Amino acid sequence: MAAPAGRKVPLALGLVGLAFALFGLVLLFVLPSIVRDQVIKNVRIDPNSISFRMWKDIPVPFYLSAYFFEIMNPEEIRMGAKPVVNQRGPYVYREHRYKTNITFHDNGTVSFLEYRRFFFRPDLSDGKEEDYVVVPNILVMGAAIMLEKLPHFLKVLISGALAGLGQGAFMNRTVGEIMWGYDDPLIDVLNNYVPGLIPFKGKFGLFMDFNNSNTGLFTVYTGATDINKIHIVDTWNGLKKVNYWRSNECNMINGTSGEMWPPFMTPSSSLEFYSPDACRSMKLVYEQSGVFKGVPTYRFVAPKTLFANGTDYPPNEGFCPCRESGIQNVSTCRMNAPVFISHPHFYNADPVLLEAVDGLHPNKEQHGLFLDVHPVTGIPMNCSIKLQLSLYIKKVAGISQTGQIKPVVLPILWFGESGAIEGSVLQQFYTSLVLIPSVLEYVQYIAIGLGLALMFVAIVLEVKRQRNAREKSQQEPEPQNEPPQYSETTPLLQDASEPNQNNAAEA
Repeated sequence: MAAPAGRKVPLALGLVGLAFALFGLVLLFVLPSIVRDQVIKNVRIDPNSISFRMWKDIPVPFYLSAYFFEIMNPEEIRMGAKPVVNQRGPYVYREHRYKTNITFHDNGTVSFLEYRRFFFRPDLSDGKEEDYVVVPNILVMGAAIMLEKLPHFLKVLISGALAGLGQGAFMNRTVGEIMWGYDDPLIDVLNNYVPGLIPFKGKFGLFMDFNNSNTGLFTVYTGATDINKIHIVDTWNGLKKVNYWRSNECNMINGTSGEMWPPFMTPSSSLEFYSPDACRSMKLVYEQSGVFKGVPTYRFVAPKTLFANGTDYPPNEGFCPCRESGIQNVSTCRMNAPVFISHPHFYNADPVLLEAVDGLHPNKEQHGLFLDVHPVTGIPMNCSIKLQLSLYIKKVAGISQTGQIKPVVLPILWFGESGAIEGSVLQQFYTSLVLIPSVLEYVQYIAIGLGLALMFVAIVLEVKRQRNAREKSQQEPEPQNEPPQYSETTPLLQDASEPNQNNAAEA
């Protein structure tokens, strides 16, 4: 039977509200799995995924910024004075990264070589590649430490050869030469006197192996079988661990290759990656949540234990022999040269290192490294990785070039690699993986809220309708019984005499 006209509006509103509420509840329970499936589909290493092109040929504009510590008092240092340095730069290079030899394997992994190419950007730099900078003579001072245990007469002989070549404790070279290499006859001398001391010939430059070269053969998981292992390194150059360090823990190749991480992060997650340049795995920790150009992010930073020595942080004992906390000896993977890596300006390092050199001013904003990662996808939005290269120098008996130099870890340069997603790549990422899921999330709550509101209105209207109906029924007067109406032409006694007549007839 059809509902009365007064009940049609509340009933319609109630049904519409119920439909909206049910739709919102369905989205509430189904949407997370839909978003998760879309994220898994779009972030795994698959030619059909959105992120594959980004992974293969990184469209993010990366920049390498180099800052040199110019030596202001080279002669005084040779006489035993405290070094004074002055920061020069930045000298900025546009960095292009691309992958080749991409090979998928049946066990859910993919192998690749990643190449890097650098192009100087004078418009972004504070100086030219032709600028001259006074820095430690890395070959001479490094070789002096490496030759320290040789017989004295041999060291004197080598020192004389160095003097004949005009080699001293410090050198005045251009930025381009220090970065990308210069010809030095010293290389041939060292190879002749001490074969195998330096395993290369020809040019020498701090970043010579970076340009037009690859970082080794990485084999990583694609996420096809387990999304939690996506980008995790299976092997590097066929190895599951290196042999540079003194413990299995320090030699382990952990984490990713440093480009992307597994999705669905939480604040308890960490970013671990293997760095061929540092010859070790590194782990960054969560610091805070933020937003980068509309995209929610987690910021990860280096803990103070990253470069701590074995005394302050026992797990790092395998990286020793150690000096003060805050610097790491990488001589075992750098031809035994006394090279140390750290944060720029000895940020977060033992104050003793800072006090030994004038001209250093560490602070977190300029010298702390960070990665801002979208936690749902594990894709970095903005990053700035900063490292400093330092050389341990001191007087070495028999090597006259070292003079009276007091032992010191002397900074040579620091560099930062930075990049941020922008332009069409950012827009596509934002629309597909942030905007649409966010809109759907708002829709589910709006639908639930609207549905509940409509049902509430329907209930209010129905209650009001029923109350009005009751009030109306109470106000109407009760009907009264009226006496029968007689016509004027009807004899009043007729009805009364009829029973007597009937009784007479019966008699």
